[in-house]
Amino acid sequence: MHFEQLKFAALWIMATSLAGVLSAPAQADEFTQADLNRWQEQYAKVVKDGRELWTSSKLGSNGVACVQCHPNAADTHPETYPKFQKQLGKVAPIWEMINWCIQNPLEGKALAADDYKMIALQAYITEERRGVKLAPGKH
Repeated sequence: MHFEQLKFAALWIMATSLAGVLSAPAQADEFTQADLNRWQEQYAKVVKDGRELWTSSKLGSNGVACVQCHPNAADTHPETYPKFQKQLGKVAPIWEMINWCIQNPLEGKALAADDYKMIALQAYITEERRGVKLAPGKH
């Protein structure tokens, strides 16, 4: 075969393979009520841990807690993120704003985005706003 024929054959194989993948019906994972219960229990624990962090002074070094400015996660509006955040000078996800608060009012050390504490804080404030319509970018 000539180079052009090989190139055409390779493209044809790739195209037909891709068509087969794209036309295959999506299969959802199957799960049981026990799975749902276990997942909900795990979520509830993370929310509880987030509330404990929110109401303690453990995140900072000066005795201040998130709850002092934001009782029950008031005025956090996780449903509006990502959005432009004046304190950060850019469009940011909520975890960056949480870190700003930890580092500034609480005088603590920033948490990694995937730190369990950060996930728990986000779970808590989002749970407090359950049912509020998503409005990314809103001020």
